[in-house]
Amino acid sequence: MKKIILGIYYVAYLMCKYLPRSSSKLSGGGLRRFFCKKIISSAGKNINIERGATFSRKLSIGDNSGLGINCQAQGTVSIGNNVMMGPDVLIYTTNHEFNNKNVPMQQQGYQLEKPVSIGNDVWIGARVIILPGVHIGDGVVIGAGTVVTKDIPAYSVCVGNPAKVVKER
Repeated sequence: MKKIILGIYYVAYLMCKYLPRSSSKLSGGGLRRFFCKKIISSAGKNINIERGATFSRKLSIGDNSGLGINCQAQGTVSIGNNVMMGPDVLIYTTNHEFNNKNVPMQQQGYQLEKPVSIGNDVWIGARVIILPGVHIGDGVVIGAGTVVTKDIPAYSVCVGNPAKVVKER
Protein backbone atom coordinates (compact mmCIF):
# COMPACT_ATOMS: atom_id res chain seq x y z
CA MET A 1 0.00 0.00 0.00
CA LYS A 2 2.88 2.38 0.84
CA LYS A 3 4.34 1.94 -2.67
CA ILE A 4 0.98 2.77 -4.24
CA ILE A 5 0.67 5.97 -2.22
CA LEU A 6 4.26 6.91 -3.07
CA GLY A 7 3.47 6.27 -6.75
CA ILE A 8 0.45 8.58 -6.52
CA TYR A 9 2.61 11.33 -4.99
CA TYR A 10 5.21 10.86 -7.70
CA VAL A 11 2.63 11.08 -10.51
CA ALA A 12 1.12 14.17 -8.85
CA TYR A 13 4.58 15.75 -8.70
CA LEU A 14 5.12 15.02 -12.39
CA MET A 15 1.83 16.79 -13.14
CA CYS A 16 2.87 19.96 -11.28
CA LYS A 17 6.58 19.81 -12.20
CA TYR A 18 6.12 22.29 -15.06
CA LEU A 19 3.78 24.75 -13.38
CA PRO A 20 5.14 28.32 -13.35
CA ARG A 21 8.31 28.99 -11.38
CA SER A 22 8.11 29.89 -7.72
CA SER A 23 8.54 33.66 -8.21
CA SER A 24 5.53 33.79 -10.56
CA LYS A 25 2.15 35.06 -9.34
CA LEU A 26 0.68 31.76 -10.57
CA SER A 27 3.39 29.79 -8.79
CA GLY A 28 3.40 26.01 -8.67
CA GLY A 29 6.07 26.07 -5.97
CA GLY A 30 3.71 25.19 -3.13
CA LEU A 31 2.42 22.10 -4.92
CA ARG A 32 5.92 20.99 -5.92
CA ARG A 33 7.12 21.46 -2.34
CA PHE A 34 4.17 19.48 -0.93
CA PHE A 35 4.67 16.47 -3.21
CA CYS A 36 8.47 16.59 -2.97
CA LYS A 37 8.25 16.37 0.83
CA LYS A 38 6.14 13.23 0.44
CA ILE A 39 8.65 11.60 -1.91
CA ILE A 40 12.16 12.40 -0.62
CA SER A 41 13.91 10.96 2.42
CA SER A 42 14.16 14.23 4.37
CA ALA A 43 12.90 17.79 3.87
CA GLY A 44 13.50 20.84 6.05
CA LYS A 45 11.30 23.87 6.55
CA ASN A 46 10.64 26.38 3.79
CA ILE A 47 12.23 24.40 0.94
CA ASN A 48 11.82 25.56 -2.65
CA ILE A 49 11.52 23.13 -5.54
CA GLU A 50 11.65 25.05 -8.80
CA ARG A 51 10.02 24.33 -12.12
CA GLY A 52 11.38 21.29 -13.94
CA ALA A 53 13.46 19.96 -11.03
CA THR A 54 13.97 16.19 -10.89
CA PHE A 55 15.29 14.24 -7.92
CA SER A 56 15.50 10.77 -6.44
CA ARG A 57 13.85 9.48 -3.28
CA LYS A 58 17.31 9.56 -1.68
CA LEU A 59 17.40 13.36 -1.61
CA SER A 60 17.78 15.10 1.74
CA ILE A 61 17.33 18.87 1.76
CA GLY A 62 17.69 21.27 4.70
CA ASP A 63 15.81 24.34 5.86
CA ASN A 64 15.49 27.30 3.46
CA SER A 65 17.21 25.42 0.63
CA GLY A 66 16.06 24.66 -2.88
CA LEU A 67 16.52 22.93 -6.18
CA GLY A 68 16.92 25.38 -9.05
CA ILE A 69 14.95 25.48 -12.29
CA ASN A 70 15.55 22.24 -14.26
CA CYS A 71 17.95 20.92 -11.61
CA GLN A 72 18.70 17.19 -11.61
CA ALA A 73 19.71 15.60 -8.30
CA GLN A 74 20.23 11.90 -8.95
CA GLY A 75 20.89 9.29 -6.26
CA THR A 76 21.89 9.99 -2.66
CA VAL A 77 22.29 13.76 -2.35
CA SER A 78 22.39 15.67 0.93
CA ILE A 79 21.81 19.42 0.75
CA GLY A 80 22.32 21.51 3.91
CA ASN A 81 20.47 24.58 5.17
CA ASN A 82 20.26 27.90 3.31
CA VAL A 83 21.56 26.57 -0.01
CA MET A 84 20.84 28.64 -3.14
CA MET A 85 20.93 26.91 -6.50
CA GLY A 86 20.82 28.46 -9.96
CA PRO A 87 19.10 26.89 -12.96
CA ASP A 88 20.23 23.74 -14.78
CA VAL A 89 22.45 22.37 -11.99
CA LEU A 90 23.31 18.67 -12.46
CA ILE A 91 24.25 16.51 -9.46
CA TYR A 92 25.40 12.98 -10.27
CA THR A 93 26.16 10.12 -7.87
CA THR A 94 26.98 7.39 -10.39
CA ASN A 95 29.06 7.04 -13.54
CA HIS A 96 29.57 4.47 -16.28
CA GLU A 97 32.11 1.70 -15.80
CA PHE A 98 34.88 1.86 -18.44
CA ASN A 99 37.90 -0.07 -17.13
CA ASN A 100 37.64 -3.24 -19.26
CA LYS A 101 39.02 -2.47 -22.73
CA ASN A 102 37.73 -5.83 -24.04
CA VAL A 103 34.08 -5.00 -23.34
CA PRO A 104 32.25 -2.05 -24.92
CA MET A 105 31.68 0.66 -22.32
CA GLN A 106 27.97 0.52 -23.04
CA GLN A 107 27.91 -3.08 -21.74
CA GLN A 108 29.99 -2.53 -18.57
CA GLY A 109 27.20 -1.08 -16.45
CA TYR A 110 27.63 1.51 -13.74
CA GLN A 111 30.05 2.18 -10.92
CA LEU A 112 28.78 1.98 -7.35
CA GLU A 113 26.95 5.05 -6.16
CA LYS A 114 29.05 7.74 -4.46
CA PRO A 115 26.81 10.14 -2.49
CA VAL A 116 27.16 13.92 -2.85
CA SER A 117 27.10 16.20 0.19
CA ILE A 118 26.51 19.96 0.07
CA GLY A 119 27.09 21.96 3.26
CA ASN A 120 25.16 24.90 4.73
CA ASP A 121 25.05 28.43 3.30
CA VAL A 122 26.23 27.41 -0.17
CA TRP A 123 25.56 29.27 -3.42
CA ILE A 124 25.67 27.10 -6.56
CA GLY A 125 25.60 29.09 -9.81
CA ALA A 126 23.78 28.27 -13.02
CA ARG A 127 24.74 25.16 -15.01
CA VAL A 128 27.14 23.79 -12.42
CA ILE A 129 27.89 20.06 -12.70
CA ILE A 130 28.72 18.17 -9.50
CA LEU A 131 30.23 14.71 -10.02
CA PRO A 132 29.91 11.58 -7.83
CA GLY A 133 31.39 11.50 -4.34
CA VAL A 134 31.99 15.24 -4.00
CA HIS A 135 31.69 17.02 -0.64
CA ILE A 136 31.10 20.77 -0.76
CA GLY A 137 31.92 22.53 2.52
CA ASP A 138 29.90 25.18 4.33
CA GLY A 139 29.84 28.71 2.94
CA VAL A 140 31.11 27.78 -0.54
CA VAL A 141 30.35 29.81 -3.67
CA ILE A 142 30.51 27.90 -6.97
CA GLY A 143 30.60 30.06 -10.11
CA ALA A 144 28.29 29.45 -13.06
CA GLY A 145 29.37 26.69 -15.43
CA THR A 146 31.82 25.12 -12.98
CA VAL A 147 32.44 21.36 -13.10
CA VAL A 148 33.08 20.10 -9.56
CA THR A 149 35.17 16.92 -9.67
CA LYS A 150 36.74 17.01 -6.16
CA ASP A 151 35.83 18.16 -2.66
CA ILE A 152 35.64 21.92 -2.10
CA PRO A 153 36.83 23.22 1.30
CA ALA A 154 34.58 25.41 3.45
CA TYR A 155 34.31 29.13 2.67
CA SER A 156 35.95 28.85 -0.73
CA VAL A 157 35.00 30.47 -4.00
CA CYS A 158 35.60 28.17 -6.96
CA VAL A 159 35.19 28.42 -10.73
CA GLY A 160 36.19 26.60 -13.89
CA ASN A 161 36.44 23.18 -15.46
CA PRO A 162 37.62 21.45 -13.40
CA ALA A 163 36.70 23.57 -10.38
CA LYS A 164 39.57 25.54 -8.85
CA VAL A 165 39.50 27.53 -5.64
CA VAL A 166 40.23 31.14 -6.60
CA LYS A 167 39.80 32.78 -3.20
CA GLU A 168 38.49 32.38 0.31
CA ARG A 169 35.37 34.10 1.60
